Amino acid sequence: MLRHEPLGGAEFAPETTYLNSASSGLLPRRSADALRAAVEEATSYGTMGRDYFAAPAAARAAFARLLDIPAERVAIGSSVAVQSAAVAASLPPGSEVLAPEGDFSSLVNPLGTHPDLTLRTVPLEALADEVRPGTALVAFSAVQSLDGRIADLAAVREAAAAHGALTYLDATQAAGWLPLAATDYDFLVCGAFKWLLCPRGTTFMAFGGDRGPDGTGPAWPVAPHAGWVAGEDIGESNYGLIRPAGTARRYDEPHAHFAYVGAAASLGLIEELGVAAVHAHNTALADQYRAGLAERGLTPRGAPGSAIVSAPGPADAQERLAEAGVRISVRGGLLRAAFHLYNGTADVERLLELLK
Repeated sequence: MLRHEPLGGAEFAPETTYLNSASSGLLPRRSADALRAAVEEATSYGTMGRDYFAAPAAARAAFARLLDIPAERVAIGSSVAVQSAAVAASLPPGSEVLAPEGDFSSLVNPLGTHPDLTLRTVPLEALADEVRPGTALVAFSAVQSLDGRIADLAAVREAAAAHGALTYLDATQAAGWLPLAATDYDFLVCGAFKWLLCPRGTTFMAFGGDRGPDGTGPAWPVAPHAGWVAGEDIGESNYGLIRPAGTARRYDEPHAHFAYVGAAASLGLIEELGVAAVHAHNTALADQYRAGLAERGLTPRGAPGSAIVSAPGPADAQERLAEAGVRISVRGGLLRAAFHLYNGTADVERLLELLK
């Protein structure tokens, strides 16, 4: 068996065998150092720091490069649910939204509870086939949080285009390890505190397709939560009605300063390593784990090619693993292991040995 060592070098030195990136990623050392410096700065300059907009500008630009989209088409926020509510508000009354059964609630709940929309759910494998002429939006995760299944991205895009439907992709469980291009989707949202290793409270929303504010294509939707940071001239946007920014910044939320200080540093690390390298590393470890499970008579759920592997396990497995210093999660009654750049073959072997 080819052995794989963790990526990132001195950026990570966890005291645990951490296999829970699908819940929350580990902060790199550089991000923790940046946060400590920002907290110290706050003792003299307040919790907005000396420059409130430098860190989110750097984070926005880094996320845009990772997802292959101009930074002018990326908004920052704090929650996938808030961005989903904004997408819901942009659809005409009576619109049908199509989504996979059991997709993550932050994505689908704001769409399903909107009084003027109808949410229809189907099995993930049937998503492309179920797009129909009356479908206004297809909302789905690139990678399922529950078990790591990867959507047939190309098939869904083609089906949506054939029926004139918009696409809304949740990249929360994919961005950082699965190569993606945000320009392939009308809307793309990402909670960045998992595979992108950012602090909680970091979320990005990208606007792809041919929609824009410049009149060359369909107009961007109204920004329902626009505040002072969404103005074209921020210095003149503190009071009264504002003139929205000409870029996706019109959809910005007033950001949590510390979260984006850490995010700028974390995204820098992902850029340095490269998504392709992280993808190869993560999926190799996941494949080793799948093979080890099969040798023990356990059948992993989900298709190969994902960095997330869910499988049956003893009822007390999570507790026993935690006592042994292994961080893993249980979702839908299955043990969910998530392999990322700070893991190596030794982590796979340790998990398999403890499950024996």
